[in-house]
Amino acid sequence: MFVRILACAALALCVATPSWSQTYPTKPIRLIVGYAAGGSVDTTARIFAPKLSADLGQQVIVENRAGAASNIAADYVAKAPPDGYTLFWSSGTGLGTNLAFYQKMTYNPLKDFAPIALLMYQSNGLVVNPTVPATTTKELIALAKARPGQLNYGTAGTGTSQHMTAELFSKMTGIRMTGVAYKGGAPALVDLVGGHVDLVFSPLPEVIPYVRANRLRAIAVSGAKRTPAMSNVPTVGETVPGFAFEGFLGVVSPAGVSPDVVARINAVANKALQDPDVKNRLVDLGLGIAGSTPEQLGAHMREQSALMIRIAKDAGIKPLD
Repeated sequence: MFVRILACAALALCVATPSWSQTYPTKPIRLIVGYAAGGSVDTTARIFAPKLSADLGQQVIVENRAGAASNIAADYVAKAPPDGYTLFWSSGTGLGTNLAFYQKMTYNPLKDFAPIALLMYQSNGLVVNPTVPATTTKELIALAKARPGQLNYGTAGTGTSQHMTAELFSKMTGIRMTGVAYKGGAPALVDLVGGHVDLVFSPLPEVIPYVRANRLRAIAVSGAKRTPAMSNVPTVGETVPGFAFEGFLGVVSPAGVSPDVVARINAVANKALQDPDVKNRLVDLGLGIAGSTPEQLGAHMREQSALMIRIAKDAGIKPLD
């Protein structure tokens, strides 16, 4: 009889108490971005935030914590309470590829995060200051070979897609350039416009406004295919056979978060991705639409981490720290 009473009480409690997914969220949610405002990761977070807020019924706030190729923000999120109120909106750097460049990371992206959704793919645009005497990939390669080590390229930090695209380009073309690291893609582009660096491989959402305003010259895009946003701009691979480099953006939570919360955020993130306004804005920025399950993002993080380790090793890049 006592066991039956306990069982009935437990059943009543389950019925009376809504699941965590039904009660979540009860307060604002923070989307932590590891780069300065104005970059592609920040821009996409701010496009999604209003849609996520509407569907979740709580304000979603974008918070920038720039530095160390997003390691500062990643470490902050990895150590945050796993309650679904602190999320990491990141490119591949903070989601695994930094493992190729840092020996003493204070977090492990493949262990300390709960994957939620892979949302976008992004190619980098190869853009130059208008004073650089090159209008095609072929001309840029010739210029770099004539001036070994003299052309400077800006990056958002060691191990970022900007850095690795330039390294892969240098290796496959046999040229030598000098990298200049910034705290994000936006400041690198500002210096490119100012003539302080010669070129940048930067995510298309960051370079397209400058190209359309005729402040920078687009030479090529790094992906395997041309982008509808700049259909007249060729791929690097059209000149350098076999060249292709594409980054990604996703959202994760600290490990240990409730699976119900992961499922809820995954659902609203994928739903926002299909919103016509969001979709059109992303395509106009040159981004590829993805969408995924948490498991698919986790697999992609592991694959891209292994790929970047191989590229870094082939390029002779020594880990930092």
